[in-house]
Amino acid sequence: MADSIMSKAATMEIPINSNGDTGALPEDDSLEQDLQQVMVSGPNLNETSIVSGGYGGPAGGIIPTSSIKGPAIRLNPEYLDRRRAPAPGPGSSNHNTCNSTEEVSRGVAVEKLDSVKKWGINTYKCTKQMFSERFGRGSRTVDLELEAQIDVLRDTKSKYENILRLATALINHFQCMVQTQQALGDTFTDLSQKSPELQDEFGYNAETQKLLCKNGEALLGAINFFVSSVNTLVNKTMEDTLMTIKHYENARLEFDAYRSDLEELSLGPRDAAAMVRIDMAQNDYQLHRDKYERLRSDVTIKLKFLEENKVKVMHKQLLLFHNAISAYFAGNQQQLEQTLIQFNVKLKPPGSDKPSWLEEQ
Repeated sequence: MADSIMSKAATMEIPINSNGDTGALPEDDSLEQDLQQVMVSGPNLNETSIVSGGYGGPAGGIIPTSSIKGPAIRLNPEYLDRRRAPAPGPGSSNHNTCNSTEEVSRGVAVEKLDSVKKWGINTYKCTKQMFSERFGRGSRTVDLELEAQIDVLRDTKSKYENILRLATALINHFQCMVQTQQALGDTFTDLSQKSPELQDEFGYNAETQKLLCKNGEALLGAINFFVSSVNTLVNKTMEDTLMTIKHYENARLEFDAYRSDLEELSLGPRDAAAMVRIDMAQNDYQLHRDKYERLRSDVTIKLKFLEENKVKVMHKQLLLFHNAISAYFAGNQQQLEQTLIQFNVKLKPPGSDKPSWLEEQ
């Protein structure tokens, strides 16, 4: 029977579809019956004599088929059903997912390429316009009133930065003097206790140095408050306005670049292709003009508010600086303390600038 099955398998033509799966066999029923008979007469793998491989069986390790009882392997019909099932076609969900992923990736790549292309064209036009202006061959849009205000702001910022440098140097020098007065007062106090014949003289000088040190710390607090406020005005408020001015100047350069491009195209031929380029240049010109006008308005508004804020801040800070310096060098401790209260200057407690013992670890 086994020989007949093998001869059938050897001579049988098995159809194969486009996916590589076998199609339906004309003799499926008879083949399944022959297979079931072979499986029934096959060896039982659960028998210990077979597993031992000759140690528990007859000599030579060969076990006769007639001595094996019961089927060893049972045919699973579901296996043949799964083999007959057709493979997933090209319209499956996995194929659709791959296609959608490829489309998304292709769209992102195209978008990045367009962005790089636009950036390159814009950079080329702006560079060309910049060199044309620098060598006197190109024209530029100028707002004389606004340009004058921008120049004044830059000059003011430079001078205020110089005030900050000098005031910071004054703080450093005065801090050294206050520390020296503190050390000198401690030395006078120590000598007053150890020199009975000069106790009063050392005592007077010790009290004077301690009072000067106290007033010096109050003056340092006022100057630090002055420096902090001016620093905020210069490096935050003015810097923010200058950043807007920088955007405005870039927009002005782009606007002039696209304006010059439109003017050159308008002087050329008027065929169909040229008219298309002129229309595109007109749209780009209008977009950059709107951007330029918007940023020019922003700069004008910021310059106005900056001037108002500068006058308000500096009026208060200059008055504080003057009153504190005058009271200290006049030796008027009460006026100095009153100045700190008037301008709400908080003095730091002694030793607050030093790191704690935890931070030093």
